Parts: sequence; C-alpha cells; structure tokens
Amino acid sequence: MDSTNLNHEQTEEVEFFKEIFREQKISFEKDKYPSLKSRKENLNTLKKMIIDNQDSIIDAINQDFKNRARQETITFEILPSVLTINYTLKHLKKWMAPQKRHVHLLFQPGSASIYYQPLGVVGVIVPWNYPLFLAMGPLIQAIAAGNKVMIKMSEFTPHFSLLLKSLIAQYFDKDQISVILGDAMIASEFTQLPFDHLLYTGSTNVGKKVMAAAANNLTPVTLELGGKSPAIVCAHSNIKDAAEKIAYGKQVNAGQTCVAPDYVFIHKDKVTEFVTHYINTIQAFYSNTVDNSDYTAIINQVQNNRLRHYIEDAKSKGATVTSILPEGAKIYIEPTLIQNVDDSMLIMQNEIFGPILPIIAFDDLDEVIEYINNRPRPLALYLFSNNANEQNKVIHETHSGGMCINETVLHVGVDSLPFGGIGGSGMGHYHGYEGFITFSKIKSVYKKSFINLMKFLYPPYSQNTFFYQILKKLFIK
Repeated sequence: MDSTNLNHEQTEEVEFFKEIFREQKISFEKDKYPSLKSRKENLNTLKKMIIDNQDSIIDAINQDFKNRARQETITFEILPSVLTINYTLKHLKKWMAPQKRHVHLLFQPGSASIYYQPLGVVGVIVPWNYPLFLAMGPLIQAIAAGNKVMIKMSEFTPHFSLLLKSLIAQYFDKDQISVILGDAMIASEFTQLPFDHLLYTGSTNVGKKVMAAAANNLTPVTLELGGKSPAIVCAHSNIKDAAEKIAYGKQVNAGQTCVAPDYVFIHKDKVTEFVTHYINTIQAFYSNTVDNSDYTAIINQVQNNRLRHYIEDAKSKGATVTSILPEGAKIYIEPTLIQNVDDSMLIMQNEIFGPILPIIAFDDLDEVIEYINNRPRPLALYLFSNNANEQNKVIHETHSGGMCINETVLHVGVDSLPFGGIGGSGMGHYHGYEGFITFSKIKSVYKKSFINLMKFLYPPYSQNTFFYQILKKLFIK
C-alpha cells in the first residue's frame, strides 16, 4: 500500500505505532528472556484487568452490536479469557523448561536439549465478532512466551476497541503491550511492520493480503480464517439433541462466529424430524427478535444487507426459506432455515456468518465426505453419530481445523486443544501449549563433552579406513 494515500490523521497514527514498535524492540533487547515470575505477573495483571472491568467490557461490546446478549459476552468472551489465563499460569513453568532429547551413540558423549525463547515483538490483528476473546487468546500465549505485543483492533467495534486501548494503557507499559486503532488502511500499514510473528483472524481474502505483506519482511504468520464449517447428522444419532446443539452453535452471537455450523447434512429419513426440533428449539430460545436482550444483533447494516441478499438469492433460485421468528428491526436477521439448496446459490458459496442454516439431505455418508473433501477445508466439522465406525470414518477421511462429535463450537474453549485452520481456513495454531510454541523460537542445543570420538573420522580419510569400516558395519544397515 502506498503511504501517500493516507490522510493527516492516518499518517499520525502510523507514525505513532511505528514508534511503539521501535520502543518494544528496544525493550525486548533489554530483556530477551523474561523470567517465569515476570511472565506470571503479566498474566495475573491481565486477568485482574478483565475481572475488574467486566461490566464495562460487556457494556462496550453491547454498544458496538446495538444489542449483544450479556450472557453471551460472559460465556464466550470473559469466561474463556480468564480460564485460558488460569490454564496458562498452571502449566507455564513446565512449558518453559528445557526438554532433553535423545542423543545417538555416534554423538556421545554429549547431550541434546530444546530451549524455548521469546520471538520478540508480536503483532495481533483482531476481528469484530469476538473482540475481547480474539484479542486475549493470542495475547495470553504471546506474553506467556515472553514477547512484547501490539494489537490492532477492528474499527467495527469502536466502543470496545477504545475501552481496551485505555485499559491496556492503564495496566501495562506501552513497550510491553499496546493497542492500535484505525481503519483498513491503518491495518494495512500495521501488517507491513517487521514483526517477529503476526497473527491475523478474519476473512480468507484479507488473510491472503496479510500473508503477502508479511512476506516482504519474512515475518511468520498464523492465519485464523473461517470458511464453511459443515455439520453432519447421521440416521442413528439423537436428532433432538443434534437439533438443539446445532441451533445453539448457530445462534450464539447471531451466527457471527467463525466456527458456527455453516450448513448441515441430515440423513434423508430424518430431515422432517430435525426441522421440527430445530424450530421448536429456536422458539424456546427466543420469543421474537425485536427488543429481545437475548438475541444478538448483526454488527452493522453492511453485514445485514449481505445476509438478506443471500436469502433473496436462494429464494430466486428455488430454495425453500423458513423464517422461524417474526422479522425484527433492521439490525436483526431472524433465524432462518433454507432447504433445497444447490451450489449456484451464494449461501452455498460463501461463509454465512449469520443465523441462517442451509439443509442438505443425504443418503450415503461417503457422498457427504466426498462433498466436503471437494471443497476448501473448513475450520470446524461437527458430526452427530453414536456409531463408532461412522465417527472414525469422518475423523480419518476428512480434513478440518478442529472437530466435535455430538457437539458444536465448544472445542474452541477446551484449553488443552490447539486452535487453528487448514488450507483455506488458515494455518498455524494457538491456544494452550501449541500457542506457547507458536510464539516461541524452538532452539536446538547440542552440548559436547571434552572427549571427542569424532576426531577418528577427521581427514585425512586415508588414515582412518579402520574406523570408517566400523562405522559402516555397525550403523549403515
């Protein structure tokens, strides 16, 4: 991007975060391996910041969404952030400890170890849909690994972004953690900084641009992108249970979740039963979409218009559309089922990111697997089946970033599981130990004693024929 296209305010913001980047680099050079104690202090400070300000966090996110269910912010933003910190605090000492590795007889006497070093300055680009959790997740693992962190927040959550910037500045020095605000042009400039690692969460198309910008500095990237995550409901599963769990996974945050079930395969003999239970579940969840504090709004009118366009496009191409609740205000999209879909419809070509669920009837599980495998690999896959053979078949014959069996979305909150996509849904992992590894340099260290048996293999080789014969006889076989 050409920096000359920036206006005066944007130019000042870019110069501001470039200076912060320099300060964080200098700070890191002064303390390249923070102690366990200092890392735990940072994590506990972050935890205190979240807990002490949770009401302000909930209110700010609610303002950005025009209506975000308070309980959803607690359950999917505040709770997992605190649990992740607690899990990290419990295991950090073990993660930081050098690991001994095997040394072959040929390299004896000696020892081999793995050391985990901080990378330096880490950049994190946060989307709008879960602005706290998707900022805290990588931040927690990055500071646990001993890094400095710069966080670029989304311009679509202005109230929360400003609040987080203020809170971070209150609890941390800017050469440790800093929050950057601004629009897409600022984000583009942000990606061009020579970070030691860059983590981006968002759309696949923007992820390609982030990776291209990072390549100019050979900055390693972690991309968490999303895509179309399928659910599969097999004939012998508990259909009522499947409908309830898929409805919950779909409706949380009004479907504005990267791992929400995007579309669902249902055995042809169970479609009617599933639809009945799904509608009953939604009606039990909500009485309406107007002035209902439990029903989260679509983030803005642009996203609302996109979703309504998908519905109208499906209708125009022969789909059966069922709106489960009365249509709400302009910022709401009512829970919607779409049947008789085909690949010509926009709703089957793009990640939905809303409370709309296409249904595809199937007869043979092999056909479902083939369908999924012929498309970009999803971030999540959900299988509802009580049959071990079906479970193993889907586990081994499909690729996805993560998978739940008889559940949706909750795998993201399991602290010990890495989170990350594959192919079009992303690359790399964070959360838990894998997050610590992502933000660490794994350094191999081989330590040799003063006894040097390798000297018998040094040149001139003509004088060492006997030892090479032993080497060949003992080890090359």
